[in-house]
Amino acid sequence: MTEESEPDDSVVRRDRFSGGPARDFLSSLAADERIFAADLAVDRAHVVMLAEQGIVDGDDAGAILAALDDIEDDGHGALPDGEDVHEAIETAVIERVGPEGGRMHTARSRNDEVAACIRYRLREDVLDLLETVVDAREQLLAVAAEHTETVMPGYTHLQPAQPTTVAHWLCSYEEALARDTGRLLDAYGRVNQSPLGGAAFAGTPFDIDRERTAELLGFDGLVENATDAAAARDFLVETTAATATLATTLSSLAEDVVVFASKGHVDLADDYASTSSIMPQKKNPDTLELVRGRTGDATAGLEGLLTTLKGLPRAYNRDLQRAGRHAWDAIDSVSESVEVAVGAVATADWPEAVLAEAAGDGFATATGVADLLAQAGVPFRTAHELVASAAADSDDPGFAELDAASEDVLGESLTAYVPREEVEAALSPAESVAMRDSRGGPAPEAVEQSLSRATEALAADREAVESRRAAVADAAAERQSEVDGYV
Repeated sequence: MTEESEPDDSVVRRDRFSGGPARDFLSSLAADERIFAADLAVDRAHVVMLAEQGIVDGDDAGAILAALDDIEDDGHGALPDGEDVHEAIETAVIERVGPEGGRMHTARSRNDEVAACIRYRLREDVLDLLETVVDAREQLLAVAAEHTETVMPGYTHLQPAQPTTVAHWLCSYEEALARDTGRLLDAYGRVNQSPLGGAAFAGTPFDIDRERTAELLGFDGLVENATDAAAARDFLVETTAATATLATTLSSLAEDVVVFASKGHVDLADDYASTSSIMPQKKNPDTLELVRGRTGDATAGLEGLLTTLKGLPRAYNRDLQRAGRHAWDAIDSVSESVEVAVGAVATADWPEAVLAEAAGDGFATATGVADLLAQAGVPFRTAHELVASAAADSDDPGFAELDAASEDVLGESLTAYVPREEVEAALSPAESVAMRDSRGGPAPEAVEQSLSRATEALAADREAVESRRAAVADAAAERQSEVDGYV
């Protein structure tokens, strides 16, 4: 090999770092398909504002907006190669319009652009999830209304504790889902703020109208500080945390149903169960087990997001390219879990006779007897000792065992405090439930009142979601009208 033909090591080194694997590593174009439509919306709003402000000529704006329509029709898959969807769309516009297409990026940076696209798409995902949760709550309340008198065993520490009802148990989860709804609505308010106009991190010298782009995109307000506009991803954390909390609610629901199914206390519809590959008699609550498992997706997403954001310097850092996917993955996974978990409960059969018989297992009515004694003037701790003494002497104590314990503890018959018929009534699971009629208790009347209040709260939450959806739709209609005026 001659000296002239020997490779130049410096050229080889430069080639290694000028493209190829490094460019592929940097690119987020494939993952950005999720925000393709969001970017087009943001581009349109920005171009309309530039034209209204006289920053871009109306004819140029019309040509750019027409090109964006073509790009939308062709779809994400037809975009040219690019570092991300934002660069690819701009390149596609310039290919169609010529150099004047580059005017669409006037007075903005990819930093505020991508932040706006993430917020725009995330709010849609949050609204979809909210609608799913609200629908799920409605299903739970409908099933509860059918089972206000269906007595079932209640457990603490997985041990028989007190009788309750299917309706009361269902309402406990509807109420938890109501709080999950509230958390997501709160998060939505902070997601739906516009960062556009912040540019790279220090604003722009152009006479832009930030409020106008916010209006055209349906944002409720602005992220005021330009640096915060580019850097902030706490809205992702808040949304993912609310989603992980929702997943935890669903995991608890799923665990309860798995335990109930193992005891024969609920019969899942075949659509929500499976059989063993070897044991033909098995009917397994596999869907609920997967709901439990998917909780890990959401909590892992929250942990991954917080780890990505921890310690980042202010303004934009490329680490943020990896942030959004944690929220997307959590929302996608949990949205399906809501449908499956609540669908399994809503279509299940609750064997009333089996549940009623099991409701008294483990002397579960003991607390009711102690409460009767306390109401008759016996200190509750003394009453507790008396009933516990009877339970220690018998697996299923009746009046005779309780009366004997009363002689030991109080020195006189139980009837000196409570008539025998009231004691025997309290030993009935159904009567035990009926006794606990305080607000939020399991007595049928108390549950019916809770159902009424829950139904009102549900209607308010549904209206809140619908009003936010309508505001987004109204903004889209106004944006399209403005675009049509130029195109």
